[in-house]
Amino acid sequence: MKAQFWGTRGSLPVALTAKDVRGKIVEAFKLASGRTFESDAAIESFVDNELPFEVRGCFGGNSSCVTLETGFATPFICDLGSGARPLGNAMIKRFGPKNPQTYHVFMSHLHWDHIMGFPFFVPVYIPGNRIVIHSGHKEVEFAFRRQQGDPSFPVTFEQLAANIEFVVHEPGVPFEVEGVRVLSILQRHGGDSYGWRFEKDGKVFVYSTDSEHKIDDKAGQDAFVEFFRDADLVVFDAMYSLLDSISVKADWGHSSNIFGVALCQRAQAKTLALFHHEPIFSDAHIQGVLEETRTFEEATRGIHELQVVTAYDGLEIEL
Repeated sequence: MKAQFWGTRGSLPVALTAKDVRGKIVEAFKLASGRTFESDAAIESFVDNELPFEVRGCFGGNSSCVTLETGFATPFICDLGSGARPLGNAMIKRFGPKNPQTYHVFMSHLHWDHIMGFPFFVPVYIPGNRIVIHSGHKEVEFAFRRQQGDPSFPVTFEQLAANIEFVVHEPGVPFEVEGVRVLSILQRHGGDSYGWRFEKDGKVFVYSTDSEHKIDDKAGQDAFVEFFRDADLVVFDAMYSLLDSISVKADWGHSSNIFGVALCQRAQAKTLALFHHEPIFSDAHIQGVLEETRTFEEATRGIHELQVVTAYDGLEIEL
């Protein structure tokens, strides 16, 4: 299986500003001071191999959307934030506009930043496509129809050409989709949220965003440790620092990098991907969080080493 990230920001999409781009250029020139480049290839090598990621690239600005290649024709989709727009374009390029496909979508919850990409997901406009939206929320169909309603959007739900289905699942009750075992868990978040666990051929992928974890809730922590158990990759809501998550932003429905490490270490997961980045955080800040998280993981490591990465738009991870 392979996970690919199309949107990794939380709350709302963001974009690099002119000031942000200028800052990256200035920093790149500083790091290149005294260097000479004899060819375009030398310049590209310097950019790719010597500039830090937060200078040469960016973590992206689309809101939550992650795909999982499972061996089925189309990837499974986790959430339809603004990252669903480039995903949809990629699917049309991959399959063509006249080759109908089935898409399985697994929703964490129904807040706007996680459904806002649906009206721009091109496959919903193509006759013959089948879009199956899996959720733990009984209101899932209402939320998607309301978003398309006047005056919010010029195309009504009834005008969408694809066949769109809604399936509501009970948390804790496993089911199978296209040969993949799927399980959901109820998460602490305003209006409720659901994490998803996918298992196939001994590989495990967990998508757990918009989920708050309380320090004094041992039973809750234990439940998530089992949900994360032996996962090859856990995509985890690390929007806040630990201090913020237990003080000024307690009960806001999000977690921290520290909780992600602690839970994944106990679960003996292989890789933790920090996700749902705070929209006000710069690339440099997000990179700093990653470095701090890796230091914390190393300091608290037992016999099991947990790999820690930060998700960014375009990142691909083989499981």
